[in-house]
Amino acid sequence: MTHRDKTGTVCSLKIVTLLVALSPELLPLGAGVQLRDNGYDGLLVAINPQVSEDQNLIPNIKEMITEASFYLFNATKRRVFFRNIKILIPATWKANHYSQVKQESYEKANVIVTDWYGAHGGDPYTLQYRGCGKEGKHIYFTPDFLLNDDLTAGYGSRGKVFVHEWAHLRWGVFDEYNNEKPFYINGQNQIKVTRCSSDIVGMFVCEKGPCPQENCIISKLFQEGCMFIYNSTQNATSSIMFMQSLSSVVEFCNSSTHNLEAPNLQNQMCNLRSTWDVISDSIDFNHSFPMNGTALPPPPTFSLVQAGDKVVCLVLDVSSKMAEADRLLRLQQAAEFYLMQIVEIHTFVGIVSFNSKGEIRAQLHQINNDDDRKLLVSYLPATVSAEAETSICSGLKRGFEVAEKLNGKAYGSVMILVTGGIDEHISDCLLTVFSSGSTIHTIALGSSADKNLEEFSHLTGGLKFFVPDKSNSNSMIDAFSRISSGTGDVLQQRIQLESMGENVEPHHQLKNTVTVDRSVGNDTAFLVTWQTSGPPEIVLLDPSGREYYTHDFVINQALRTARLWIPGTAKPGLWTYTLNNTHHSLQALKVTVTSRASRPAQPPATVEAFVEKDSTSFPHPVMIYANVRKGFYPILNATVTATIEPETKDPVTLKLFDDGAGADVIKNDGIYSRYFFSFAVNGRYSLKVHVNHSPSISTLGHSLPGSHAMYVPGYITNGNIQMHASRKSLGRSEEEQKGGFSRVSSGGSFSVLAVPAGPHPDVFPPCKVIDLETVKVEEEVTLSWTAPGEDFDQGQANSYEIRMSKSLQSIRDDFNNAILVNTSKLNPQQAGTKEIFTFSPKLFTNGPEHQPDGEMQESHRVYVAIRTIDKNSLKSAVSNIAQASLFIPPNSAPVLAREYLILNGVLTAMGLIGIICLTIVVTHYILNRKKRADRKENETKLL
Repeated sequence: MTHRDKTGTVCSLKIVTLLVALSPELLPLGAGVQLRDNGYDGLLVAINPQVSEDQNLIPNIKEMITEASFYLFNATKRRVFFRNIKILIPATWKANHYSQVKQESYEKANVIVTDWYGAHGGDPYTLQYRGCGKEGKHIYFTPDFLLNDDLTAGYGSRGKVFVHEWAHLRWGVFDEYNNEKPFYINGQNQIKVTRCSSDIVGMFVCEKGPCPQENCIISKLFQEGCMFIYNSTQNATSSIMFMQSLSSVVEFCNSSTHNLEAPNLQNQMCNLRSTWDVISDSIDFNHSFPMNGTALPPPPTFSLVQAGDKVVCLVLDVSSKMAEADRLLRLQQAAEFYLMQIVEIHTFVGIVSFNSKGEIRAQLHQINNDDDRKLLVSYLPATVSAEAETSICSGLKRGFEVAEKLNGKAYGSVMILVTGGIDEHISDCLLTVFSSGSTIHTIALGSSADKNLEEFSHLTGGLKFFVPDKSNSNSMIDAFSRISSGTGDVLQQRIQLESMGENVEPHHQLKNTVTVDRSVGNDTAFLVTWQTSGPPEIVLLDPSGREYYTHDFVINQALRTARLWIPGTAKPGLWTYTLNNTHHSLQALKVTVTSRASRPAQPPATVEAFVEKDSTSFPHPVMIYANVRKGFYPILNATVTATIEPETKDPVTLKLFDDGAGADVIKNDGIYSRYFFSFAVNGRYSLKVHVNHSPSISTLGHSLPGSHAMYVPGYITNGNIQMHASRKSLGRSEEEQKGGFSRVSSGGSFSVLAVPAGPHPDVFPPCKVIDLETVKVEEEVTLSWTAPGEDFDQGQANSYEIRMSKSLQSIRDDFNNAILVNTSKLNPQQAGTKEIFTFSPKLFTNGPEHQPDGEMQESHRVYVAIRTIDKNSLKSAVSNIAQASLFIPPNSAPVLAREYLILNGVLTAMGLIGIICLTIVVTHYILNRKKRADRKENETKLL
C-alpha cells in the first residue's frame, strides 16, 4: 500500500470517528460499548427468540437500566452513566413499528435475556473468561428475574443487580462472597464470615432459629441446617460486589474497607486488591473525570430494533489472483456448501463478482426449497478473469445495490466478502461501508489478500477468516459454516460435526469416525470434496451397520463435490467414513458433516471458538478459547483441540483445557483455554477447534458458570427472621447428561507481527500459578497447584520459588523478602500436572514476626505464594496467595469473632463477679468466726 493510500485510510477513519462523536447512533458495532463524555454509548440488549412475548418485559428492561444508570453514577463518584441503549427484539415477536436493525445481532449483544435456568434458579450472571481487570463476554438475565417482583427481596432492586453484573462485564472484577467457603479463620485465629466489608453484621441461624456460632461450626466444618443471616438494616456502605441487595450498600469496597483475608474470587483473581482499585485502573477511568456540580446525568435513551427479512449477498473475487492454488475451485465448493446447507430457509440471497469492477450475477432470490438453492448455485462464477486488478470497493457497492432492491436500504443485510487480491483504494469506500447498515464478513485467501481487508469487519461488527493456500485445508468451508443468521436460535441453525482434510497418496485411504449424538440428527448431510478428475471411492457405515456408497451420493462433477442427505433423523452413534483415492496421483480429500437439532425444546451441544484479541506482536502470546456447552450448561471433561494454520508453514495443534490453570481462569466453566505462541511467520493465522466427548463420562456441569449476583435467602429484621421465597430451578434428566458427541467450529483469524526471521532467544516465561491451595496436615502444610510450563503453560519448568509469611500484606507487597521455603527436593513436572508439596513451617512457631511498621504480631496463620523459574532464569508472576492455620495446641481453640464474643464475655464477667462475691462472703464469715473464738478464749483466760 502506498503512503497516499495509508494516509487516505487514516483520514477516512478520522471522519468515521468524527461522525460517531456527532451522533452516537452511528457507533460501529465492531467497536462495542464506548465511553464518551462520561456516558456509555452502544450498549446492546438482545432477547432470545425462544423467550415468549410479554408486554411488561421491555418496560422492565428500560426501568432496570435507568435505575442502574443513576446508581452507577453515584457508585463511581460521578464518573459514568448509561446514555444510549438498543434493545434487539426477536423476529419471533410481532412487529410493532420497531426500527429496522442495521448491524445489530444476537451474538454481538452485551446483555442477553434468555429463558434457560440453572441449578441456582434464574441467577443473573456474567460469563467471565479472562483475568482480573479484563472484560467479560455477556451478561445474562432470565425473563423470570425481569418480571417476578418477588425476587427483588432476595436480589435487591434490578438496577443495583445490573450494576453488580456490569462491574463483572466491563471492569473484570469478581464476586466477594463464596458459597463454597462461607467462613474462614483470620490472622488472629478468629472465625469470620466471608464478606466485604467486614462491617456488615448478622447472626447464625439453625433449623430452630438463632443459635450460637459454636453450634454451627464444629471442627471447622459448617453444619447442615445452619446459615448466616444478615441484618436488613446496616451501617456499612460497601460492597456492591458482595451484597448489592442491602439498602445501605451504595459503593464498591476500596482499600480502606476491603477484606483482604476473605477467601473469595476477587481476592484470588485480583491479588487481594479491592474492587474499587481494579475499577479505578480501568481504561474508562483513565480517560474520564468526575462530572462537576451536583446535577444528575440525563436518563438513558432507548431504541427498539427488530430484524426484518434476512438478506445475504456473496461478494466474490474473480480476478486472476483466484487462479492461484485452486482458490476458485475451493471457493466454488464452499459457496455451494453454504447455499445448499447453511443459509436458512426464507433468506433472500444475491451474488456479486468483481475484478477491477463489480458485476451483479444474481439479484435477490428467496430460498423456499432445494430448487431455489440449486438455482443460486448455478449463478456462482465458473471462471477467473484475466485481470489481476481487484476493486473490492466496486464489489461491495454492487452488493449494497443488490441488498437495497428489497427495501430501499441495505440495513440488516449481510455481505460475505471473499478475496485474495489487493485494493489500493480500499479507503475510498470505508464511509460507504460504515453508513450502509450492512454487516460484512471477510474471508482472506492466501498471503496476497489486502492487509486492510479486516477493517470492513471491524467497522461493521462482522467476522473475519483466513484461508491458507494449502490443498488439504478445509478452512474455506469451515468459514462459511460459521456464518449464521445471527438470530441466536441454535435450534434452527446448522451445526458442524466434522471437518477433515488430508493429502491422500494414490491407492491409499482417508478413514475416520464422527459421532451423531441424540441432540442432533435432523437434516444431516455428508459432504466430500476432491481436487482433480472423478470422485474417490466412498464407503459410509452408520451405527446399525448399513452402508452407503459413492452412487448414493449426489455428485457435482464440475465443482468436484459429493453430498449425501440422511433422510429423517440420523441414527445416533458412531458413523465411519472411508475415502479411497483410486487415482494415480496425490489427492486432497476433505469431509464435512453437518446436522440440525433433533428436538424442538432441547438445545444441542455447541462450541464457539475465539481469540482474546485480533492481533498481537511477538513475543506476546495469543489466548485461544473454546466455549463448549449445551444450552447454557458447561460441558465438562471434553477433549478440545485447536488447529492453527499460518500463511505458510505447517499447522499447529494445541489441546485446550478447562482446569482453572494457565490461560484458563475458572475451572469447569465450559470455557477451554490455552496460550499460543508458536509463531512461525508474520501475517494471518486461521483457527479451528475440534471437540470430542466420550459417552462414558458425565457431560454437564451442575450449575451455570460465571459470576452471579447473590440471592439472599432472608434477613434479620427487628430481631425477627424473615426468609424469602425460594428461586425457580429446572432439573435435568439423566438422558441429557449422557452420550458422546463431535463438534467443529472455526474461530476466525488473527494476525501476528514482529516475528523474528531466524532463531530467537527464549523470551517466554512460565505462566502464573492461579490455583495454589493449602491443606493443613497435622504439623505440616501441604500445597497443591497445577504445574506451569517452561514457556507459559507448555513444557516443563526448571524450579519453584516458594515463600511464606505471617503477614498477608507483606507477602503480597514484598514477596522477595518473605521467608524462603526449602524446595531443593521439588522438581517441576510437565505443564498441566497436579503438584503436591509438603513442608513444616517451624520457623513460625519460634516467636512473633516483625511487621513492616515495626510492630510485633502473634499469628496462627501462614500465607504462602509461589513463583516458577525456567531454565533461562525467566520468572513467572507471583501466584495467588494461599493461607492455612498453623498447628494449635490441644488446649487452645479458634477465637470467636467479635459479634459472638459479646455474650460470652458478659457471661464470663458475671461468673467471675459471682466467684469474687462468694469469696468475699466466705472470707468475711471465717474472719467473724475467728474473732468470736478469740474473744471466748480471752474471757476464759481472765477467769
